[in-house]
Amino acid sequence: MKDFTRFSRPAGIAKQKKPMRDFKRITLLCGHYGSGKTNVAVNLAVALRERYPRVAVADLDIVNPYFRSKDSRGQFEDLGIRLICSEYANTNVDLPALPQDMYAVTDDKDLRVVIDVGGDDRGALALGRIAPRILEEKDYEMLAVINASRPLTRTPQDTVDVLREIEAAGGIPFTGIVNNTNLGRETDPDVIFDSVSYAETVSNLMSIPVVMTSVPKEIFPKLQGKIENLFPLELQKKL
Repeated sequence: MKDFTRFSRPAGIAKQKKPMRDFKRITLLCGHYGSGKTNVAVNLAVALRERYPRVAVADLDIVNPYFRSKDSRGQFEDLGIRLICSEYANTNVDLPALPQDMYAVTDDKDLRVVIDVGGDDRGALALGRIAPRILEEKDYEMLAVINASRPLTRTPQDTVDVLREIEAAGGIPFTGIVNNTNLGRETDPDVIFDSVSYAETVSNLMSIPVVMTSVPKEIFPKLQGKIENLFPLELQKKL
């Protein structure tokens, strides 16, 4: 299991030459199982909290109850980040139930929200319940978290096929891509460099931009200025 309890603010964010790009009020992160979207969601929420007074993470991942944003509850509380998640998260009860306060995502217009959507088309089905309100507000980004190191998304076309299924299930089209290709703690600069053409091909096939490329904070200094829109990540720790 992953452990977020000792999560700390990502190093390097304040040192970037350009400030972090502006995000819409609601940022949805969705990708195939194992893409690393939960880790991206946690890091992004922490980064947004540096810029906005009210930030929330909404955990909609009903597919995988073991790798959850809820693991970061203690750190979120320390940083003043609101956590919206099912009462069954991190238990052995796997129910496709939305959190009771999920509608705060669409009703509270002063809240910046990062939504961790389920890991496949089945997980994206839960998003359909609030999708009409999100679409109506028109202040959102639906970001596809892609990872060329995962078995079912190694090629751009396989990745696009998975993302199209997720779009159809969730009811919200993707607006951008997060290249989160990594090999966990074995990730080195070459892994990131090799993934750039993969992400660009997915971008061209779907006609949406690559909005950022995530990179472990340890190798961020080696890549800064060499790849556009780098985002340093604090990698999840295993128990």
